[in-house]
Amino acid sequence: MYELGRSKRASHAYSFDDVAIAPTRRTRSEDEVDLTWKIDAVSFDVPIAAAPMDSVMSPETAIKMGQMGGLGVLNLDGLWTRYEDPQAQYDLITQQSDQVTATKRLQEIYAEPVKPELIRDRLTQLRDAGVPVAGSLSPARVLEFAPILEKAGMDFFVIRGTPVSAEHVGGEETLNLKDFAYRFDVPVLVGGVATYRAALHLMRSGAAGVLVGFGGGATHTTASVLGIEVPMASAIADVAEARRDYLEESGGRYVHIIADGAVGRSGDIAKAIACGADAVMVGSPLARATEAPGRGWHWGAEAWHPRLPRGERSFFDQVGTLEEVVLGPSHLPDGTMNLAGGLRKAMALTGYTDIKSFQRIDLILH
Repeated sequence: MYELGRSKRASHAYSFDDVAIAPTRRTRSEDEVDLTWKIDAVSFDVPIAAAPMDSVMSPETAIKMGQMGGLGVLNLDGLWTRYEDPQAQYDLITQQSDQVTATKRLQEIYAEPVKPELIRDRLTQLRDAGVPVAGSLSPARVLEFAPILEKAGMDFFVIRGTPVSAEHVGGEETLNLKDFAYRFDVPVLVGGVATYRAALHLMRSGAAGVLVGFGGGATHTTASVLGIEVPMASAIADVAEARRDYLEESGGRYVHIIADGAVGRSGDIAKAIACGADAVMVGSPLARATEAPGRGWHWGAEAWHPRLPRGERSFFDQVGTLEEVVLGPSHLPDGTMNLAGGLRKAMALTGYTDIKSFQRIDLILH
């Protein structure tokens, strides 16, 4: 602990940029590396989930992610559940404009109410495609649409906010995560969290997975607006310790850790798993794909908050198809393409064959 003055102490925390993966005495062939991630009864070929952001996830791109062996999470509070065909809204959002104009336009477009029948139809579209069905809502909107969700036949439900606690209080109804998770017969992934105590609370409330971080790292301005920030390397390591303690406390219930923030390159994915994550949730890398509905423009849910927007619309050059970004091949040397290939190479060069063993690798502090 560090003294800030006579009455305040602070801990030292580290980001991905502060740490590096330590080389080992052994290397392996990439063919021996298994990137499989299994949560509940569903197996994935790669430990990569697409963030529920309208700039990267449409029903079509969510289906494509599932077909490639990852998990596509659709934003159930977004354009695809507010508009039958949101292409006109995408045209407006992706116009060149200054940040003030862009923010006002986002607020106007997202003022359209969410339609329960569109939630049902979008999830049915994913289910009919034969891919894992996952959707996301903020904590404040879960109870409002719970009757629709319970009948939707989802494989995973994501509660994603900045940050999330086991009990969200607001309005006339209160979301009690423990009651909801045990009533809702679907694995619930909840986040973001950044501390041991908060993560342990979510695990005890029945979460099947915990999102570490606040997501939207390339687009949100939470640190500037709220003063809240997550150094991801330390946060994942702390939550991994909470998972170990909860595994013993619960008699063997394993809760998955998903890094959700500051994961912009394949090297970040490798560091996240080396710190203890089971998988990652990515947004900005997918904004570079030619199929991304945002056409290179990228924004998160924080950007259109009606009273306190804390996100920016950012632009990324489109570098290749969604498959090239996730599975390769890459024609860029900076880690923004072939995300799975970068992780596979890191594991092979350090002698590890699977995700669980790679979590035990040593790290170097810069």
